[in-house]
Amino acid sequence: MSATSAGRSPGSSPEPSGVPQRLLVDGEWVEPDGGHYEVIDPATEGVVGLAPEASRAQVWQAAAAAREAFGTWSRTTPQERAAVLDRTADLLQRDFAAHTELARAETGATTATARGMQVAVAVARFRRYARGALEPVETGIPPQINEAGPLGRAAALGAVAVRRPVGVVTCITSYNNPWANPAGKIAPALAMGNTVVVKPAPQDPLSVYRLAAALTEAGAPPGVVNVVSGAAADVGEAAVDSPDVDMVSFTGSTAIGQRIGEVCGRGMKRQLMELGGKGAAIVFEDADLDAAAGGIGTTFSFYSGQICTAPTRVIVQRAVYEPLLERLARYAGHLKVGDPRARDTVVGPLISAAHRERVESYVELGRKEGARVVVGGGGRPGPGLDKGFYVAPTLLADCAAGMRVVREEIFGPVVVVVPFDGAGEAAEDAAVALADDSDYGLIDYVWSGDTARAFRVASRLRAGGVGVNTIGRNMEAPFGGFKQSGVGRDCGSYALHAYSETQAVVWAG
Repeated sequence: MSATSAGRSPGSSPEPSGVPQRLLVDGEWVEPDGGHYEVIDPATEGVVGLAPEASRAQVWQAAAAAREAFGTWSRTTPQERAAVLDRTADLLQRDFAAHTELARAETGATTATARGMQVAVAVARFRRYARGALEPVETGIPPQINEAGPLGRAAALGAVAVRRPVGVVTCITSYNNPWANPAGKIAPALAMGNTVVVKPAPQDPLSVYRLAAALTEAGAPPGVVNVVSGAAADVGEAAVDSPDVDMVSFTGSTAIGQRIGEVCGRGMKRQLMELGGKGAAIVFEDADLDAAAGGIGTTFSFYSGQICTAPTRVIVQRAVYEPLLERLARYAGHLKVGDPRARDTVVGPLISAAHRERVESYVELGRKEGARVVVGGGGRPGPGLDKGFYVAPTLLADCAAGMRVVREEIFGPVVVVVPFDGAGEAAEDAAVALADDSDYGLIDYVWSGDTARAFRVASRLRAGGVGVNTIGRNMEAPFGGFKQSGVGRDCGSYALHAYSETQAVVWAG
């Protein structure tokens, strides 16, 4: 296999516009063994660019390069690692407008979302983990006095727990945010002294190559960051089963996460997995219904519902069932669906034709299961949208716990509503039982005018996070799921712990 370097003039992308993208392996831009495939704009169905299809051998070569680079990179000072991450943030900010346009074209996100929630968050995460590289890695442990015995003379034993880098980390990223998601994996992994092999989602890998180009321009040494893409399952499998890989960080579906977990288990590889979600939003009769509808309604618009943290499953007390439905219907009815480039567009397309068909099939399934379609219901959302992968925001009422549309992750702009009865403690019991009747447990939500009740109910929910009267996230708080929603926690300093192993160092005083 021959490797050729691409020029890296300041401000340039890894490949000029219109030139097929190449892989990044050991600091070189490498021609892919498998040729290229088209990356499609979900809004226009036009071609955004040509992404490289790596071979299994090239993926393993990338992992071997990361292994070779690990020894040197892991011994760099925290200040050196912080400087590379800070410079990366500077470079991403420098080319912010171009990155925003690419993010919008690849994902179908509105311009505001591509700018504020994709590229801007990537910049912020590199800044955050530049600081994170400087956080203390040692935790002192009180000394222990040991009497003389079989293990030696009497002594006072000191100890310290030290976080060390794991080694080579494979980062498999999600399609719904090809900027923030990779940044949230790569930046803390590098801050801790790991090296990475990044396998982007096949739908929108070009953004990840832009991010990698900024890292190389910022001074990341060859082999520290490698990017290998491909539409074939073989590429992801090779990035997991390479013997040079010590850890896999994955964001995606539970089904694929389970397959990755099996491979990692055989090799005793560390795992960090953010998997599916079916967020329950419990709404009690004393809740601020306008606030609840506003929070739940973001499912219709934010990433067009393609987000695992969305409150897609509404569990509402019977007394406010119809009033909440009215508010949700009104919210959905005011959303403009259309070209994500347009200033007034709120809901863009889904990522692909296949995913649109999947979401539409769930809406039809809901009808057959007995759900009442309040808003939407499949089909194209309006005139002029014959091109693009658009789905109308859909509200399904009169749902029951056993329906598939209630139990399975749809990952689109579809909200299902389930009523519950009772009063006082019985109402809390009923709501919690419905919320926890799920294979998932990523983020749930509770809306109530009684703060004590809201926190009491939150403590009973089997979810990695609970929003009380908000859908907002504190990005320093741990993020991850219970049950089939994942393994491990990241965000804030928790990510630094996720990408490190703990070593005990003991000495005699």
